[in-house]
Amino acid sequence: MSDAIRITDVTLTPVAFRDPALLNAVGVHEPYALRAVLEVHTDQGITGLGETYADQGHLRRLRQAADALVGLDVHRLGRMYAAVAAALGGDTGSDGHGLTGMITSSSTVDRVFSPFEVACLDIQGKAAGRPVSDLLGGAVRDQVPFSAYLFYKWAAHPGGDPDPWGEALDPDGIVAQARRMIDDYGFTAIKLKGGVFRPEEEIEAVRALREAFPDRPLRLDPNAAWTVDTSLMVARELDGVLEYLEDPTPGQEGMARVAREAPMPLATNMCVVAFDELKPAVSLDAVQVVLSDHHYWGGLQRSKVLAGICDTFDLGLSMHSNSHLGISLAAMTHLAAATPNLTYACDTHWPWKTEEVVAPGALEFRDGSVAVPTAPGLGVELDRDALARLHEQYVSCGLRDRDDTGYMWRIDPSYEKKVPRW
Repeated sequence: MSDAIRITDVTLTPVAFRDPALLNAVGVHEPYALRAVLEVHTDQGITGLGETYADQGHLRRLRQAADALVGLDVHRLGRMYAAVAAALGGDTGSDGHGLTGMITSSSTVDRVFSPFEVACLDIQGKAAGRPVSDLLGGAVRDQVPFSAYLFYKWAAHPGGDPDPWGEALDPDGIVAQARRMIDDYGFTAIKLKGGVFRPEEEIEAVRALREAFPDRPLRLDPNAAWTVDTSLMVARELDGVLEYLEDPTPGQEGMARVAREAPMPLATNMCVVAFDELKPAVSLDAVQVVLSDHHYWGGLQRSKVLAGICDTFDLGLSMHSNSHLGISLAAMTHLAAATPNLTYACDTHWPWKTEEVVAPGALEFRDGSVAVPTAPGLGVELDRDALARLHEQYVSCGLRDRDDTGYMWRIDPSYEKKVPRW
């Protein structure tokens, strides 16, 4: 008797959930964040969940891939990867928001394959009665620490009501935001999204955070908004203050020039976002910490391959976050739990989110960490009513592609997108 579990159908549901007016180096978040929820159905009645981006081009590629996977065994992930690559036929994506690196043909396959792989691991775990972390080699930690992810922000989207977080446009606002996040979630590390104001102002904000939270690791991420010279000035000013400096300047060569003189490690989720970018980064010693993200590294197992490469070349490993829902948080938690050398607290946008598609109770922050789910598979289940509501919100909101810069231009036509800016 065959023990194959074959895919019979894939349900793809784009959703939109409310997002505050968070500022970054290329503009501001729009009123809604977009995600796609995947449900992979099988001939044994087991369904697996995945979550990914929902820009129009990505949705089109997901549908192409879904058609190619029907009939395949959920255990044959290598065959599935090849089927996705063949279905895309060299199609490449685009990074409309400009906050990650160039998307090559190979990394496009990884981005499309990732949510299917997560869903298949969810199915495998449910069939075996084991959590996904066990399928990845077993959890080496029962709690996964995350960092407070701070943003400069407006009190509200133009024309809208103020959100509960209020305005944060100066050091006092940033410290107040951090204090609330730590009070509510217990975070033990702090990251500030920079690249919004002049570097001197952001240095002042980091110093204010250090004074307010003397024992917590601090990180600053300007999304490549600075020249090499400016990056080195900031690095000198924040010597002994930052745990690492993330993507201060564009490109691996620029990062390598900064790394040679900066007193703290450099981290990235912009100049190393695909496997073919690792070799030159190592050769140049451009980065010392890679921020992994299973959404664009090809899923959980390929992220484990990335972890092995980082271990081989003595690169630190952390985890990047985009605006996400509970399916992604569950996958991130299982992966981080099963990756011994992922020793930095992971990023998460979780506190900014007010809407969800998974049933409550499976994922909770305590002392800045999330307990690794022990139920079979990912350990989360869909809230069908919430999924329907957020899909209707997607239909009605009118947004179809993330465009931080375009939204800023509609608010401020004089805004100039410039990389590097300072």
